[in-house]
Amino acid sequence: MTTIDIPAGSLFGIDNLPYGVFSVDGGSPRVGVRVGDSLVDLAAALGDDVFAAPTLNPFMAQGYDRWVAVRERIRDLVAGEVPDGAVHAIERVTLHLPIEVADYVDFYASEHHASNVGRLFRPDAEPLLPNWKHLPVGYHGRSGTVLVSGTDIMRPSGQRKAPADTAPVFGPSTRLDIEAEMGFIVGTGTPLNAPITPDSFPRHVFGAVLLNDWSARDIQAWEYVPLGPHLGKSFATSISPWVVPIIALEAARIPLPGQTDPEPLPYLRESDPWGLDIDLVIAWNGEEVSHPPFREMYWSPAQMLAHLTVNGASSRTGDLYGSGTISGPEKHQRGAFLELSWGGKEPLTVKGEERTFLLDGDEVVITGTAPGANGSRIGFGEVRGRVLPAN
Repeated sequence: MTTIDIPAGSLFGIDNLPYGVFSVDGGSPRVGVRVGDSLVDLAAALGDDVFAAPTLNPFMAQGYDRWVAVRERIRDLVAGEVPDGAVHAIERVTLHLPIEVADYVDFYASEHHASNVGRLFRPDAEPLLPNWKHLPVGYHGRSGTVLVSGTDIMRPSGQRKAPADTAPVFGPSTRLDIEAEMGFIVGTGTPLNAPITPDSFPRHVFGAVLLNDWSARDIQAWEYVPLGPHLGKSFATSISPWVVPIIALEAARIPLPGQTDPEPLPYLRESDPWGLDIDLVIAWNGEEVSHPPFREMYWSPAQMLAHLTVNGASSRTGDLYGSGTISGPEKHQRGAFLELSWGGKEPLTVKGEERTFLLDGDEVVITGTAPGANGSRIGFGEVRGRVLPAN
């Protein structure tokens, strides 16, 4: 039997216990939980075949009561002794995409980000469009290109047209960007015509991940009128391998920054809002360039899910939805290079070089932490990606 040592100040203590999918020495992927610098193989430790699956989906589909019961079993287990064969050092395992993604929707829930983009693209008009404070704006993305952290990102090609060009051209994107977001994973879905209320959020959403919605701004700018994002977004979305349970985020809950003018319509009102005090850090080639605060988000993840299903749309185990770019009121809190460089007009200095958008070989790492129970702090790990040249 093994006693797991949890280093003082670890972001992966018993108040966190994030789930992931791992393999060892080329073996079959299976579900584990991170404890300190160790990973516990749950199929071996708990004797439950649902954790021998290559994704979290079968476990998530068992529902909220089961999530709570398993979490308590894990807490009791790691506080004592774990079977020797069930414990692996983190550096010895390979981490995989933790879920089979059913559908993917990306929202646009930061007022600061939306206002900055509005000022950049519509300098002579109001920054926010008329609907923005009435509903969580979003678009339907491509689930098949959701990738686990560490997967290289190939520069996309597509049509682009600069304002001075008379006609579009085709080729690799020259304005490749990131969007630092949080992603939320539906554990138990709903049938058609059964909307999810905001207050039902924790019974349907299993956990949260870090998310990077890679964006080709030049492709996006030419294609998005009159409909919305398509090829400029659909080539890659990266998520962290660790899924932090929503139950672990209770201590991170805070009020929303204010939804009084206008007041949300009844279907979007929360009796106990799900604002979350999560701090992100963006590192570009190893240098920290921004610190986006999720606490500044206008719409909560509970409101996003309510809006997603209010028209009667079904939801499924493994549905993933992103918050949209997380930005704060200060320049060092902006969650996309489009904002940080103000559309390319105000270059950043990264490793001594002036930079605006991503070059081949660049690597972006996004990390995140939040308050945990009993004064602790919990971590989401990282979402990492390196840019490869276009085909």
